[in-house]
Amino acid sequence: MKSGSVILELQRATHATLQLLTTELVDLDLTASEINALGNLADGVGRTVSELGAAIGTRPATLTGILDRLERRGLITRAPRPGDRRAVLITLTTDGVRTAALIRQTLDAVEQRALAGLAADVVQAARTVLLALTEARR
Repeated sequence: MKSGSVILELQRATHATLQLLTTELVDLDLTASEINALGNLADGVGRTVSELGAAIGTRPATLTGILDRLERRGLITRAPRPGDRRAVLITLTTDGVRTAALIRQTLDAVEQRALAGLAADVVQAARTVLLALTEARR
């Protein structure tokens, strides 16, 4: 295999993964961005809009549209953050918890299938590279 750009390989992997996830989760009728947001909320920890935006790598204006759609579907709620009324806290509803859990299960299954043949140190090295690329924007 020809050695190429890590960033281009990452983009190809991202697109392939998003297509796979949207196919496996087609019954949820969610966009890749909505799947990403719910997957990041699946741990049950509420996040502010800025925290969630940083976690999923989305600009605030784009995130607002995603959150509007998820709220209309009854999957999330938005409320002032306790102790800081300027910040908006995003939490999952009961339906959101169920949907996010299914998304996390699917993410975990896809990851296990994709990485099954790789040694743990190789997977950890990949995480290190991804973190470095994420931190490069700062």
